[in-house]
Amino acid sequence: MKAQDGMYIDGAWRPAAGRDLIEVVDPADEEVIARVPAGTAEDVDAAVRAARAALPGWAATPPAVRAERLTALRDVLLARKDEIAETVTAELGSPPAFSQAVHAAVPIAVAGSFAELAATHAFEEKVGNSTVLHEPVGVVAAITPWNYPLHQIVAKVAPALAAGCTVVLKPAEDTPLTAQLFAGAVHEAGVPAGVFNLVTGLGPVAGQALAEHPDVDLVSFTGSTAVGRRIGAIAGAAVKRVALELGGKSANVILPSADLARAVNVGVANVMSNSGQTCSAWTRMLVHTSRYEEAVELARAAAAKYADRIGPLVSAGQRDRVRGYIDKGVAEGARLVAGGPAAPREKGWYVSPTVFADVTEDMTIAQEEIFGPVLSIIRYEDEDDALRIANGTVYGLAGAVWAGDEAEAVAFARRMDTGQVDINGGRFNPRAPFGGYKQSGVGRELGSHGLAEYLQTKSFQF
Repeated sequence: MKAQDGMYIDGAWRPAAGRDLIEVVDPADEEVIARVPAGTAEDVDAAVRAARAALPGWAATPPAVRAERLTALRDVLLARKDEIAETVTAELGSPPAFSQAVHAAVPIAVAGSFAELAATHAFEEKVGNSTVLHEPVGVVAAITPWNYPLHQIVAKVAPALAAGCTVVLKPAEDTPLTAQLFAGAVHEAGVPAGVFNLVTGLGPVAGQALAEHPDVDLVSFTGSTAVGRRIGAIAGAAVKRVALELGGKSANVILPSADLARAVNVGVANVMSNSGQTCSAWTRMLVHTSRYEEAVELARAAAAKYADRIGPLVSAGQRDRVRGYIDKGVAEGARLVAGGPAAPREKGWYVSPTVFADVTEDMTIAQEEIFGPVLSIIRYEDEDDALRIANGTVYGLAGAVWAGDEAEAVAFARRMDTGQVDINGGRFNPRAPFGGYKQSGVGRELGSHGLAEYLQTKSFQF
């Protein structure tokens, strides 16, 4: 894969301050495919200074013009859709069809949605005898994960640019090539120099330097809850804003009246999607005791279909982490009905699609985020029991409810402590707010709520 050997700062590719490199490895065959520079605090400082210098001009740019640049960005990404998919497949290990349909297509749609919002959002409004202005918060540090590399970049950068903010992006070290491709798209779309900047590097070095930088006004981070706490502490000490999209342990609640076969099959597909590396995955399937064994058998059969469909995990460390959770599930008494810790292939960081039955709510695999293709099936006695189990983790990112009657499913969903719930397999909506309750994060992404994260308000009284 082609890689840039510098940082994208102030509208140009510039040599990195240091000489250290990060190897990019194809998870499917464990071969090094590229090397990118490991950014330093000096690189971060240069990028932030460029963003700070560009802020007044971009903030003063009419929203309609910002919308034009975002539309151009959407169009460039669309023209490069095949290259995006190939890049994600190479560095993440995603199967080509999934890379095309999700990793490339979804962020293009999201970029388009923010282009429309930039043109239509009311950045100024009358409230009684006051005029209320919605102004850009300033310089944004966007720190993104590897599991949906382009989507997570677009979900932060597009609303920030729509709001009039300038951005410094620090992508995950496992998937920097997608970020470099995005930087090239930004350049081709005619976004002014300094408005968007890219520094590749390691989290404890470049990421921490970016979060701590005194000229950063907001840190938007997606990743683990542990790192989110650290970033929150850094931001709190400087009284700067944060937006945190963190872990999840989402419940897929199948009520007795539901179409069980459809609910189970869609639920298994959700967990296996992206090799289980999805923070919002429905990794806990809750089934009424009267239909429990039927659901287990359906899940076992469904999981078997994914043995040759899912890609590897992103790294050897991630593979070993997931295998460790599978071992722990067996050790704590869960019944392994599909998959297991054994390596399904001789080469590549693969984990078999795994399903556990007889999981109790206190087991580690029912409480902690695994981030791999592992499903836990939990039985419940009645709706109150199901609700208690569904709400019984520190997380609250997403979830699902299935019922024969939509109103019944909605009534249950209203009582769930989670930020987003799919009703009977509801479709993805790029304008709907996404984000979590409890330790799943602070703030929202996507749509007008995602745009609002990058705005601050000022009022004039007359």
